[in-house]
Amino acid sequence: MKMEPLYSIKVKCAYCDHEYLTSRVRPSFKKATRTDTDFCAYYKSENPDFYVVRICPECGFASTENSAERLNERQKADFQSQIGHRWEKRDLGGQRNLDDALEAYKLALLCAQVIGERDRIIASLLHHIAWLHRYQHNQEQEDRFLRYSLGSYIRVFELEGVGANDARLLYLIGEIHRRLGEYQEAVQWFSRLVRDEKILDAAMIRASREQWRLASEQMRGEDSASEANS
Repeated sequence: MKMEPLYSIKVKCAYCDHEYLTSRVRPSFKKATRTDTDFCAYYKSENPDFYVVRICPECGFASTENSAERLNERQKADFQSQIGHRWEKRDLGGQRNLDDALEAYKLALLCAQVIGERDRIIASLLHHIAWLHRYQHNQEQEDRFLRYSLGSYIRVFELEGVGANDARLLYLIGEIHRRLGEYQEAVQWFSRLVRDEKILDAAMIRASREQWRLASEQMRGEDSASEANS
């Protein structure tokens, strides 16, 4: 018997307490065919990232497993006044295509911004939206959301600092700068990671060294092109 890639889990809504089912991809199907340098992954069958966002069919509150489990009264009031009162009941917990995933992430982003969710959550949602536009080969929108996510990642760094487990954060800030053509800034963030003695993540240190070299080469290439045109 052929196993289906999707299975359902039960989720309790943080806003209205309604219990509903949402789909996830089975671990055995989560084998990426390739992964970009900012961790955007590509899959043969169902893309697990399409199912990160859970949407309550009753009230429309969208979240991820890392979001707040309960909303306080102010958050509930803000959600209801800005999003909930416009929601038309529908079930988005089944199979999703790229457009469905984009709709889900944008709703989750709106909910997160309205309730004042943590910057880490917002940065991740923005970054995932950039990936979805990358799948669509929409460079303009990809760059737009990469820039938004970069701003949020930098805010996380400024507010929380960086500990031994935050090598990925520093790496992503450097790599998004590089992808946006900001090579000097990229080099600065990669070098900060490599030189921070508190960071012991060998894989991230190695990746940062590689991207540091690449960004430096791209920066030199840009300088040479500028000189040739001057």
